[in-house]
Amino acid sequence: MSDLTAERLAAAHQALRSGDRERALEYWHPDVRFQSPGNHPYAGWHDGLDAFMGFIKTWQRLAGGTLRMEQVACLVNPVDGYTIDVNRCTAVRRRTGSDGTSFYEHLQMEGVDLMRWENGRVVEGRGGIFGDGTANFSSFFGPIGPDGRRSDD
Repeated sequence: MSDLTAERLAAAHQALRSGDRERALEYWHPDVRFQSPGNHPYAGWHDGLDAFMGFIKTWQRLAGGTLRMEQVACLVNPVDGYTIDVNRCTAVRRRTGSDGTSFYEHLQMEGVDLMRWENGRVVEGRGGIFGDGTANFSSFFGPIGPDGRRSDD
């Protein structure tokens, strides 16, 4: 796949986070499968673009507009149709404010996304998180906050 580039990978992530399904379809197959890491209600396989976009929308909702994803580096193998991007993510749980400090309230992690592409679109992907980021990711998405109350806000 000769048109697979770092720029196309970045555009795919932007299209997904835009929430615009038609734009996302330029880069993501409608039957894409993506595995989200962790031990929380949203971990596991998201089958189909609508399910995966629903997960991203939930993440954005929980973060109340604070979700930031920075691509640190990427590897592109256009011959075999694979990309790996190293990324850094931060977010603050909605309604928390900037003074919260727990894993339940503040997300700060680094990880990778491994994606397989066919005909210019992602058909399968897996996320991986480094170190304590996995615990942080699971706590951020978990239904129990630092005060022990259940919440999905």
